[in-house]
Amino acid sequence: MSNNHTSLTEKTTFKINTQAKNIITITSSDSLIKAWQYALYQEEPVLILGEGSNVLFLEDFIGTVIINRIKGITVTEDNYSWKLHVGAGENWHDLVKYSLAHGIAGLENLALIFGCVGSAPIQNIGAYGIEFQKVCEYVDVLNLYTKKSFRLMAHECQFGYRTSIFMYRYKNGYAVIAVGLHLNKQWHPVLHYGDLAKLSHKYVTPKQVFNYVCHLRRLKLPNPKNTGNVGSFFKNPIVIPAVAEQIKFRYPKVPLYQQVSGNIKLAAGWLIDSCGLKGFQIGRAAVHNEQALVLINLDNATSHDVIKLARVVRNSVAQKFGVWLEPEVRFISSISEIDAIEALS
Repeated sequence: MSNNHTSLTEKTTFKINTQAKNIITITSSDSLIKAWQYALYQEEPVLILGEGSNVLFLEDFIGTVIINRIKGITVTEDNYSWKLHVGAGENWHDLVKYSLAHGIAGLENLALIFGCVGSAPIQNIGAYGIEFQKVCEYVDVLNLYTKKSFRLMAHECQFGYRTSIFMYRYKNGYAVIAVGLHLNKQWHPVLHYGDLAKLSHKYVTPKQVFNYVCHLRRLKLPNPKNTGNVGSFFKNPIVIPAVAEQIKFRYPKVPLYQQVSGNIKLAAGWLIDSCGLKGFQIGRAAVHNEQALVLINLDNATSHDVIKLARVVRNSVAQKFGVWLEPEVRFISSISEIDAIEALS
């Protein structure tokens, strides 16, 4: 367990200049418990962070930030499937590369998603037609008050679109410490989403899908190592069919995605782009020129710049389409996570 007083700027992909009173990097459940207890003893706010790829610190954090670096990958198999037990502090994209390097397919559509493995179940990450819940077998959780860990099977995680039980019931006082993945040996490519439909079901390989997904994401999304961002800033809104039909009548080119529930998913990036906001800038924060769903830190943007920009984007979409976008990014105040919608209202 390492302890240092340092900036949060390089601990997050948005690279907003903020500080924490204390930052502790942990590598085991025991060190996580000790760090948590230390913060409670100091009567300070405490926040657990992975790679900071989905957070916006609105101001300096007056307590302890715990960086989760619990690592380790264990692979077992039977005649039909591969099973991976993965520490929450592993890098997600590195896990995807690791699996392919070991002849294990099934994660390739989720390539180049920034962040740690432990964040994957919390928001049920997804891309190009696959969500985390499809490959999840279980999630191991640590109760920081009782110091006991327990396992939730996938059906107990209440997965939904960018949500799970970890955003509600197990949000405070709990930490994801590992996930279990179940990947079938009989591989079936998922190519129905977007440009992946150009690939051949008959001849494509997992590595080719991986390479194409990486290519597409690099074309559309800025690398946070070069340009501060958190990927998709807003969720794709899901609306009832009647609302979708009204928007389709007024804007025939709007892309619509039928959901199992019967509701319709709209492309938030398309809605923002249709408001003419690509490249729109407030202070040093801007809407990305290639993918309007991404808000970027041009250099030395403040959290106030980002909030003002996000508010303009949200209000513009609501005014034109009658749909209120919901932030995907977590907003962190000086003491805790706050309601992002309220912050933008």
